[in-house]
Amino acid sequence: MIGDVGTAKTVFFGAINRSSAPQGFASLGAAPADQSLKLRFGLASNNAPGLEAALLDVSTPSSANYGNHLTKDEATVQNWLSSNNVTAVSSSGAGDWLTATIPVSKANALLAANYETFVHLDSGKSYARTLSVTLPPEVAGHIDEIHPTTAFSKPLSAGPVVSVPVPSRRSRRAKSNNAQFVTPTTLQSLYGIPATPANQSSNGIAVAGMLGQFAEKADLTSFLSQFRTDLSSSTTFSLQTLDGGENTQSAKAAGIEALDIQYTIGLATKVPVAFVSVGPDNQDGDLGGFLDIVNFLAGEDNIPPVFTTSYNSLEGDFSKGLNTKLCNSYMGLGARGTSVLFSSGDGGVSGNQPQQCDTFQPSFPSTCPYLTAVGSTHGSGPEVASNFSSGGFSDVFPIPSYQADAVAGYLKALGSTNQGLFNPSGRGFPDVAAQACLRRTFLPFRLMVFQGEEVQIISGGQQLTAKGTSCSSPIFGSAIALINDELIANGKPTLGFLNPFLYSNAAALNDITNGSNPGCGTNGFPAETGWDPITGLGTPNFAALRKAAGL
Repeated sequence: MIGDVGTAKTVFFGAINRSSAPQGFASLGAAPADQSLKLRFGLASNNAPGLEAALLDVSTPSSANYGNHLTKDEATVQNWLSSNNVTAVSSSGAGDWLTATIPVSKANALLAANYETFVHLDSGKSYARTLSVTLPPEVAGHIDEIHPTTAFSKPLSAGPVVSVPVPSRRSRRAKSNNAQFVTPTTLQSLYGIPATPANQSSNGIAVAGMLGQFAEKADLTSFLSQFRTDLSSSTTFSLQTLDGGENTQSAKAAGIEALDIQYTIGLATKVPVAFVSVGPDNQDGDLGGFLDIVNFLAGEDNIPPVFTTSYNSLEGDFSKGLNTKLCNSYMGLGARGTSVLFSSGDGGVSGNQPQQCDTFQPSFPSTCPYLTAVGSTHGSGPEVASNFSSGGFSDVFPIPSYQADAVAGYLKALGSTNQGLFNPSGRGFPDVAAQACLRRTFLPFRLMVFQGEEVQIISGGQQLTAKGTSCSSPIFGSAIALINDELIANGKPTLGFLNPFLYSNAAALNDITNGSNPGCGTNGFPAETGWDPITGLGTPNFAALRKAAGL
């Protein structure tokens, strides 16, 4: 929101000009004057529709320009043109962002701000925020957002993933056919994913790592030795770091979220995989890691054809402007040919909020229309929607053209169910789904068991079962990476931004018609024939997707 105040413009980067911090945060007083702040300036995006048109043009199978993905320079120019002709500004690789690291004292003077230290009461994490910002009129019209300023959000979540030791062989034999352990082999069988090694060096998958979640090479070796015996156990991944990131190698440092590495390498046979570790220097604890990693990848000359992330927050945790600016960064990646995939989240329609929530809580960034959100299923005869799989409708982004018919069909079938609890004009998510994991949440005096399979991983040298939609995105991304490999080998462009391709080839996915994602005191959304806001269009049918891609 931008409003006139005298001869200057006051910019409120939260939804309002805050008189106080939102519920759940408390001020500890003025932030130290010498505390370092990494300020990100989001330039005006007046031509974002132009970049969107270019993205859809190269991503829609019926377009004459399908597959003609933009170069780095072209994408940068698109964003430069959208920045109100601020030609002296050096943009990030992803587009229209500037970054400056300055002390709090200078930030206060520059922005006419008063930064305080606010603590998030539930987590104990603290951040520097201000309740108001003032910019001079000569620059206010050129800046959409500055972060961090007045936007308060909870710490990022990698999903409530907990692991338990693998049960005995006797208990394994007692499991029914609809509740089996998931391994690369079971996924290959279920989805028809081949074990044939990829061979294109320009192919690749980038896997996001945040919040001190590290991928252990020793665990990967053990995982491959047990679950991909046909693949060399020495198969490994490359490492890229930003914001002081690292990949500490020890049993104590093992992170459950590194299951993304084990399942991309375990499924996308011989596709080069990079673990991209975001360190603590992004400072924000919320938007910073998301934004920095997309800018980092977009700044590379050879960006990855597939980028998968299993971290998420809630759409309402960020201001509408910040949601939009970050989403536009994914649009820039897609325009250059990257398939961006995100897990949809683990909170059903409540978004991990208390069950007494008044309205459904969409997750983010999975509501961004320029990426592919992946929900979760379990079982194999047939698959069923996992009841923790987040899905619904955005409160920020409208329904994109590529899914308009699919969403309209679902809403017609839904009728008045859940009326008033969600935005029927919003972008529906997820777009697709894949097998997830069993998630157990321990609460006082009871154990809640959420439907899903027990996905086998190795963490800290132990064989464990992982829980959460974190499994689904790397599984689906692996199938796409193998198709990309064949496309490259045949001299064709990679799939890039997937959604126009997927929605125009819905029959190439396994439609899921059973299950729901309860929350907020309701049964949530039911899975239905066709697209639904719990499993999207369905799970991968590799042979059908391959054929749809022209192979």
